[in-house]
Amino acid sequence: MNHLLGFSMKILVRNLDRNVTDAEILDLFKAYGKVESCVVVKDEATGKSKGFGFVEMPNPREAIKAIKGLNTFKVKSQGIRVKAADDKA
Repeated sequence: MNHLLGFSMKILVRNLDRNVTDAEILDLFKAYGKVESCVVVKDEATGKSKGFGFVEMPNPREAIKAIKGLNTFKVKSQGIRVKAADDKA
């Protein structure tokens, strides 16, 4: 009966150190459940991180746990900001 079943949750990760890799973010989120995709957004011209990224998790419950568990978590001594990418109910 859960209408969220089958809909993955997109998570916005901000305030990333410019040297954090996709793999490092993936490892953080994998601790909370299955991760569908994980990407640190890079500048097209320079190839350098823009300081934010997106993670997609297929299970909304696991995604919410990850958001709560990782928001303000320190990565390379910088507190990251984690929230649902779109604030739709």
